[in-house]
Amino acid sequence: MTAAKKHWWESVTLLGKVLQTEAAGGFFVPVDCPVPPFSYKKRPWKQEILSSVMEEVMGAVPGMADAFLHPEIMTLVSEKSGRWETRRETVERLSAALLARCAADCLYQKGRVTVLLGRQEDTDWQMEMTGRLLSPYLPRINSLIFYYEEVEGTDIWEETAEELEMYGYEYGLVPAMKPYLASGEGLSCGREKCGGVILDYADTPRSPRVEREGQTVYADLTSSPEKEQGCMRKNGRILYSSPLKYLDTVVKNEYYRKI
Repeated sequence: MTAAKKHWWESVTLLGKVLQTEAAGGFFVPVDCPVPPFSYKKRPWKQEILSSVMEEVMGAVPGMADAFLHPEIMTLVSEKSGRWETRRETVERLSAALLARCAADCLYQKGRVTVLLGRQEDTDWQMEMTGRLLSPYLPRINSLIFYYEEVEGTDIWEETAEELEMYGYEYGLVPAMKPYLASGEGLSCGREKCGGVILDYADTPRSPRVEREGQTVYADLTSSPEKEQGCMRKNGRILYSSPLKYLDTVVKNEYYRKI
Protein backbone atom coordinates (compact mmCIF):
# COMPACT_ATOMS: atom_id res chain seq x y z
CA MET A 1 0.00 0.00 0.00
CA THR A 2 2.93 2.35 0.50
CA ALA A 3 5.07 1.38 -2.48
CA ALA A 4 5.20 3.66 -5.50
CA LYS A 5 6.81 3.67 -8.91
CA LYS A 6 9.40 6.29 -9.61
CA HIS A 7 7.76 9.57 -10.59
CA TRP A 8 4.35 8.17 -9.54
CA TRP A 9 3.52 11.48 -7.92
CA GLU A 10 3.92 13.40 -11.18
CA SER A 11 0.41 12.34 -12.21
CA VAL A 12 -1.25 12.70 -8.82
CA THR A 13 -4.47 14.70 -8.66
CA LEU A 14 -4.98 17.08 -5.77
CA LEU A 15 -8.44 16.90 -4.21
CA GLY A 16 -9.89 20.08 -2.72
CA LYS A 17 -12.67 20.32 -0.20
CA VAL A 18 -14.18 23.57 1.09
CA LEU A 19 -14.25 23.69 4.87
CA GLN A 20 -16.73 26.26 6.09
CA THR A 21 -15.55 28.32 9.07
CA GLU A 22 -18.04 31.14 9.41
CA ALA A 23 -16.68 32.06 12.83
CA ALA A 24 -13.38 32.95 11.19
CA GLY A 25 -15.05 35.09 8.55
CA GLY A 26 -14.22 32.92 5.54
CA PHE A 27 -13.33 29.41 4.40
CA PHE A 28 -10.38 27.15 3.72
CA VAL A 29 -9.71 24.63 0.99
CA PRO A 30 -7.60 21.82 2.47
CA VAL A 31 -5.70 20.12 -0.36
CA ASP A 32 -4.65 16.48 -0.16
CA CYS A 33 -1.39 15.65 -1.93
CA PRO A 34 -0.36 12.05 -1.11
CA VAL A 35 3.44 11.86 -1.01
CA PRO A 36 5.05 8.38 -1.12
CA PRO A 37 7.75 7.37 1.36
CA PHE A 38 10.92 9.38 1.07
CA SER A 39 12.82 6.24 0.09
CA TYR A 40 11.95 3.35 -2.23
CA LYS A 41 13.80 0.04 -1.95
CA LYS A 42 16.37 1.78 0.28
CA ARG A 43 17.06 4.39 -2.40
CA PRO A 44 16.22 7.94 -1.22
CA TRP A 45 14.29 10.28 -3.46
CA LYS A 46 16.24 13.29 -4.64
CA GLN A 47 15.14 16.55 -3.04
CA GLU A 48 15.23 18.43 -6.33
CA ILE A 49 12.78 15.95 -7.90
CA LEU A 50 10.36 16.18 -4.97
CA SER A 51 10.64 19.97 -4.93
CA SER A 52 10.01 20.30 -8.65
CA VAL A 53 7.02 17.97 -8.69
CA MET A 54 5.40 19.42 -5.56
CA GLU A 55 5.71 22.92 -6.93
CA GLU A 56 4.27 21.91 -10.31
CA VAL A 57 1.31 19.98 -8.93
CA MET A 58 0.39 22.29 -6.06
CA GLY A 59 0.77 25.36 -8.22
CA ALA A 60 -1.77 23.95 -10.66
CA VAL A 61 -4.61 23.96 -8.14
CA PRO A 62 -7.22 26.55 -9.27
CA GLY A 63 -7.27 29.59 -7.04
CA MET A 64 -4.66 28.23 -4.65
CA ALA A 65 -2.93 31.12 -2.92
CA ASP A 66 -1.36 29.34 0.02
CA ALA A 67 -0.05 26.00 1.24
CA PHE A 68 0.18 24.41 4.67
CA LEU A 69 2.80 21.64 4.62
CA HIS A 70 3.83 19.36 7.43
CA PRO A 71 7.14 20.59 8.93
CA GLU A 72 8.87 17.29 8.13
CA ILE A 73 7.89 17.63 4.46
CA MET A 74 9.05 21.24 4.37
CA THR A 75 12.56 20.17 5.38
CA LEU A 76 12.66 17.70 2.48
CA VAL A 77 10.94 19.65 -0.26
CA SER A 78 13.57 22.25 -0.94
CA GLU A 79 16.29 24.39 0.56
CA LYS A 80 14.08 27.33 -0.41
CA SER A 81 11.62 26.55 2.38
CA GLY A 82 10.33 30.12 2.31
CA ARG A 83 8.46 29.23 -0.88
CA TRP A 84 6.22 26.99 1.21
CA GLU A 85 5.91 29.04 4.37
CA THR A 86 2.30 29.43 5.38
CA ARG A 87 1.08 33.00 5.30
CA ARG A 88 0.42 34.54 8.68
CA GLU A 89 -3.08 35.50 7.57
CA THR A 90 -3.87 31.81 7.06
CA VAL A 91 -2.50 30.81 10.47
CA GLU A 92 -4.48 33.60 12.12
CA ARG A 93 -7.77 32.78 10.41
CA LEU A 94 -7.51 29.08 11.15
CA SER A 95 -6.49 29.77 14.76
CA ALA A 96 -9.54 32.01 15.17
CA ALA A 97 -11.76 29.18 13.93
CA LEU A 98 -10.15 26.73 16.35
CA LEU A 99 -10.62 29.11 19.29
CA ALA A 100 -14.26 29.58 18.37
CA ARG A 101 -14.76 25.81 18.21
CA CYS A 102 -12.58 24.58 21.07
CA ALA A 103 -12.04 27.44 23.50
CA ALA A 104 -15.05 29.77 23.41
CA ASP A 105 -16.81 28.15 26.37
CA CYS A 106 -13.61 28.06 28.40
CA LEU A 107 -12.90 31.73 27.67
CA TYR A 108 -16.40 32.78 28.69
CA GLN A 109 -16.47 30.65 31.84
CA LYS A 110 -12.94 31.11 33.22
CA GLY A 111 -11.92 34.41 31.62
CA ARG A 112 -8.22 33.54 31.92
CA VAL A 113 -5.63 33.64 29.12
CA THR A 114 -1.88 33.01 29.18
CA VAL A 115 0.18 33.97 26.12
CA LEU A 116 3.62 32.44 25.54
CA LEU A 117 5.44 34.78 23.17
CA GLY A 118 8.01 33.34 20.78
CA ARG A 119 10.80 34.96 18.80
CA GLN A 120 11.60 38.48 19.90
CA GLU A 121 11.69 39.80 16.33
CA ASP A 122 8.05 38.72 15.89
CA THR A 123 6.75 40.39 19.05
CA ASP A 124 4.74 43.06 17.20
CA TRP A 125 2.95 40.50 15.04
CA GLN A 126 2.30 38.18 17.98
CA MET A 127 0.82 40.98 20.09
CA GLU A 128 -1.37 42.21 17.22
CA MET A 129 -2.55 38.70 16.38
CA THR A 130 -3.36 38.00 20.03
CA GLY A 131 -5.52 41.12 20.17
CA ARG A 132 -7.45 40.06 17.08
CA LEU A 133 -7.87 36.45 18.24
CA LEU A 134 -9.16 37.48 21.65
CA SER A 135 -11.30 40.43 20.54
CA PRO A 136 -14.61 38.47 20.56
CA TYR A 137 -13.96 37.35 24.15
CA LEU A 138 -12.28 40.36 25.78
CA PRO A 139 -15.45 41.59 27.55
CA ARG A 140 -15.39 38.32 29.55
CA ILE A 141 -11.62 38.04 30.12
CA ASN A 142 -10.41 39.17 33.53
CA SER A 143 -6.86 37.79 33.53
CA LEU A 144 -4.32 38.12 30.72
CA ILE A 145 -0.64 37.22 31.20
CA PHE A 146 2.14 37.50 28.61
CA TYR A 147 5.41 35.58 29.03
CA TYR A 148 8.37 36.92 27.05
CA GLU A 149 12.07 36.30 26.54
CA GLU A 150 14.31 38.96 28.02
CA VAL A 151 16.73 40.42 25.45
CA GLU A 152 19.51 42.76 26.48
CA GLY A 153 18.93 46.28 25.20
CA THR A 154 15.22 45.68 24.53
CA ASP A 155 12.42 47.18 26.60
CA ILE A 156 9.40 44.91 26.23
CA TRP A 157 7.12 47.47 27.91
CA GLU A 158 8.06 50.11 25.36
CA GLU A 159 7.61 47.70 22.43
CA THR A 160 4.17 46.56 23.55
CA ALA A 161 2.86 49.79 25.13
CA GLU A 162 0.30 50.49 22.41
CA GLU A 163 -1.22 46.99 22.50
CA LEU A 164 -1.29 46.89 26.32
CA GLU A 165 -2.97 50.29 26.54
CA MET A 166 -5.71 49.07 24.21
CA TYR A 167 -6.77 46.39 26.70
CA GLY A 168 -7.00 48.89 29.52
CA TYR A 169 -8.67 51.66 27.52
CA GLU A 170 -11.28 49.45 25.88
CA TYR A 171 -11.94 46.79 28.51
CA GLY A 172 -10.40 47.92 31.79
CA LEU A 173 -8.05 44.93 31.59
CA VAL A 174 -4.47 45.26 32.87
CA PRO A 175 -2.27 42.55 31.29
CA ALA A 176 0.74 41.21 33.16
CA MET A 177 4.17 40.85 31.52
CA LYS A 178 6.45 38.17 32.96
CA PRO A 179 9.88 37.07 31.68
CA TYR A 180 10.66 33.43 31.06
CA LEU A 181 13.00 31.82 33.57
CA ALA A 182 16.27 30.29 32.38
CA SER A 183 17.00 26.69 33.37
CA GLY A 184 19.26 23.86 32.31
CA GLU A 185 16.64 22.74 29.78
CA GLY A 186 16.05 26.21 28.32
CA LEU A 187 13.39 28.80 29.03
CA SER A 188 10.35 28.02 31.16
CA CYS A 189 7.33 29.79 32.65
CA GLY A 190 8.27 29.28 36.28
CA ARG A 191 6.07 27.82 38.99
CA GLU A 192 2.92 29.91 38.63
CA LYS A 193 0.02 27.79 37.41
CA CYS A 194 -1.93 28.62 34.25
CA GLY A 195 -5.59 27.94 33.57
CA GLY A 196 -8.28 28.73 31.03
CA VAL A 197 -6.66 29.16 27.59
CA ILE A 198 -2.96 29.11 26.69
CA LEU A 199 -1.83 30.68 23.38
CA ASP A 200 1.64 29.42 22.51
CA TYR A 201 3.78 31.14 19.83
CA ALA A 202 7.13 29.73 21.02
CA ASP A 203 9.21 27.49 18.75
CA THR A 204 10.27 25.25 21.65
CA PRO A 205 8.30 24.10 24.74
CA ARG A 206 8.18 26.59 27.62
CA SER A 207 6.68 24.05 30.05
CA PRO A 208 3.87 26.07 31.66
CA ARG A 209 2.45 24.58 34.86
CA VAL A 210 -1.27 23.91 34.49
CA GLU A 211 -3.73 23.90 37.37
CA ARG A 212 -5.48 20.63 38.17
CA GLU A 213 -8.98 22.06 38.53
CA GLY A 214 -11.07 21.92 35.36
CA GLN A 215 -9.87 21.65 31.79
CA THR A 216 -7.36 23.95 30.09
CA VAL A 217 -7.28 24.60 26.34
CA TYR A 218 -3.76 24.67 24.87
CA ALA A 219 -3.66 26.44 21.48
CA ASP A 220 -0.31 25.57 19.92
CA LEU A 221 0.15 28.05 17.08
CA THR A 222 3.44 26.44 15.96
CA SER A 223 2.05 22.89 15.88
CA SER A 224 4.88 21.20 17.78
CA PRO A 225 4.68 17.38 18.21
CA GLU A 226 6.70 17.71 21.42
CA LYS A 227 4.13 20.09 22.93
CA GLU A 228 1.27 17.81 21.89
CA GLN A 229 2.92 14.85 23.61
CA GLY A 230 3.38 16.92 26.75
CA CYS A 231 -0.32 17.79 26.80
CA MET A 232 -1.35 14.17 26.26
CA ARG A 233 0.51 13.18 29.43
CA LYS A 234 -1.82 15.35 31.54
CA ASN A 235 -4.58 12.72 31.76
CA GLY A 236 -7.14 14.68 29.77
CA ARG A 237 -6.80 17.89 31.78
CA ILE A 238 -5.49 19.74 28.71
CA LEU A 239 -7.37 20.00 25.42
CA TYR A 240 -4.67 20.41 22.75
CA SER A 241 -5.38 22.15 19.45
CA SER A 242 -3.17 23.29 16.58
CA PRO A 243 -3.63 24.33 12.94
CA LEU A 244 -1.53 21.42 11.67
CA LYS A 245 -3.30 18.80 13.80
CA TYR A 246 -6.69 20.12 12.65
CA LEU A 247 -5.86 20.05 8.95
CA ASP A 248 -4.17 16.69 9.26
CA THR A 249 -7.26 15.23 10.92
CA VAL A 250 -9.57 16.66 8.25
CA VAL A 251 -7.50 15.16 5.46
CA LYS A 252 -7.01 11.73 7.00
CA ASN A 253 -10.55 11.25 8.29
CA GLU A 254 -12.45 12.46 5.26
CA TYR A 255 -10.64 11.76 2.02
CA TYR A 256 -7.11 10.55 2.56
CA ARG A 257 -7.11 7.25 0.69
CA LYS A 258 -3.87 6.90 -1.31
CA ILE A 259 -1.48 5.84 1.50
